[in-house]
Amino acid sequence: MKQENSSKEYRIKDLDKIWIEYDRQNDILYINFGYDIEDADEEFLSGDGDIVIRIKEGRVVSMMIMNFSEKANIIVY
Repeated sequence: MKQENSSKEYRIKDLDKIWIEYDRQNDILYINFGYDIEDADEEFLSGDGDIVIRIKEGRVVSMMIMNFSEKANIIVY
């Protein structure tokens, strides 16, 4: 059986309105594209389960990176 490699392309609309927030207690980095946090039509989870990408109307509206300090190889005090 031949398996097709299908991929989708998503856009980031408001790159000039990006804002980043770090939750130290839960070690999560939030990256939001736009001033408002929007409801998502779709959410995707990375293979390791540590990155959530939220999509609305074909564009990325936010990303959450769990276990950020470990992924970035940094020590957070």
